[in-house]
Amino acid sequence: MNSVFLTRLRAEWAPSVPRELLAGAVATFALIPEVIAFSFVAGVDPSVGLFASFVISLVIAFVGGRPAMVSAAAGSVALVAAPLVQSHGLGYLLAAGLLAGAVQVVFGLLKLGVLMRFVSSSVRTGFVNALAVLIFAAQLPHLQGQGVATWAMLALGLAIIYGLPWLGGVLRLPALSAVPSPLICVVALTLLAQSLGVQLPTVADLGKLPDSLPVFGWPGVPLSLDTLRIILLPALAIAMVGLLESVLTAAVVDEMTGTPSDKNRECAGLGAANIAASLFGGIAGCGMIGQAVGNVKYGGRGRLSTLFAGVFLLILMVVLKDWVSRVPVISLVAIMVMVSASTFDWKSLSALVRHPRLSSAVMAATVVVTIATHNLAAGVGVGVLLSGVFFAFKVSRMLDVQVHDEGGAAGARTWRVAGQVFFASADAFVEAFDVLGAEGRAVVIDVTHAHFWDITAVAALDKVVQRLRHHGCTVQVLGLNQASAVLIDRMGVERG
Repeated sequence: MNSVFLTRLRAEWAPSVPRELLAGAVATFALIPEVIAFSFVAGVDPSVGLFASFVISLVIAFVGGRPAMVSAAAGSVALVAAPLVQSHGLGYLLAAGLLAGAVQVVFGLLKLGVLMRFVSSSVRTGFVNALAVLIFAAQLPHLQGQGVATWAMLALGLAIIYGLPWLGGVLRLPALSAVPSPLICVVALTLLAQSLGVQLPTVADLGKLPDSLPVFGWPGVPLSLDTLRIILLPALAIAMVGLLESVLTAAVVDEMTGTPSDKNRECAGLGAANIAASLFGGIAGCGMIGQAVGNVKYGGRGRLSTLFAGVFLLILMVVLKDWVSRVPVISLVAIMVMVSASTFDWKSLSALVRHPRLSSAVMAATVVVTIATHNLAAGVGVGVLLSGVFFAFKVSRMLDVQVHDEGGAAGARTWRVAGQVFFASADAFVEAFDVLGAEGRAVVIDVTHAHFWDITAVAALDKVVQRLRHHGCTVQVLGLNQASAVLIDRMGVERG
């Protein structure tokens, strides 16, 4: 029993300890520029985002539902949080983070993660591609107005990141692939810039780094209904955006690793992590798809990589702050360009032509709206809405109503209905019945191969029956399946 438990524990936490630690380190360097940038978006000090990322990574590693996934202070949450910070200050943001975390815990405990099944693959692909574009776009400010040295360093950094693994494969030297090339890129460009005296923007130029450990404390806001009124809507927005991005990121990691994850546990775990982050003075966060992709790409498969990403971030920010402050920003930009390219689903470009046009339209709409608004929740919301509309449209066209006359013009008339009758097909169902042509005849409506889904469908059937009776017809409805019959009886519709 103990050996089985230890085997499962190792598989979940650290299938390969060196690989987990190195992959976590790559994720850490990918986090630094993003978290600092997102802190500025939210209108808070960089230490608020950095401390939050450490706490969230630490907590989510133990209680999250997706091993190897990286969660931290994220841009989507920062966008939602910014208006609250501007109007009421950091204390109310921390209180909103607490409430958002509580909502996420309840969401997970109620097993509402199943709702993500309604997000189609087209929306997920659009989500991933849009995020890849936003990650790349976030690097452009670091390149605008820069000189030849910056561009040369970027080219060298990308050459190291992509070239070393390729060279190791060609020369059959596993040692070249043992250490993730992004880490080599950071060290090499830092040493090169220092030795040549090249003046490049460094991490220190991004903002003031923390110089102490995070401190536990309750948000400095009054416990009152007034406070709840102020933070309620922002907290719900933070909770929903965080849940959406985390569950979709978990789905991406599931696909990359070929392993399942517990989405409900991930929702509750994210809530616990955000509560902890808020109590230690940090902004709420969620899954980071770019950093998660980088972690998995360089070997992260267990919870240890997530844990080490947070611990290593704290070590770099506090213990090794002097060294980190000298790291050229361009080396981190090179990593994020790689993350962007790895995140983007390049096969989806050819799929735009091969897939049905409606599916391609959903993916394209998700990308366009997300990029235009810089809001992942808005893009996914539009994608889900379009998916539902297009699905309803396709299903509504599957309705078929055939008419059969028995015994000539005065004989009985039978309409045979096949397909799905619901709000989108109800009008077509009604229009299929020529009530004037059946005047005074015995009528049979055979719905053996049909299903009535909602009150609109039931009302449509009732309308047809009443119209036929108004024109002197005797009406009999045959073949109702049990679910349709229960719904019709509940609505009080006469079946003849």
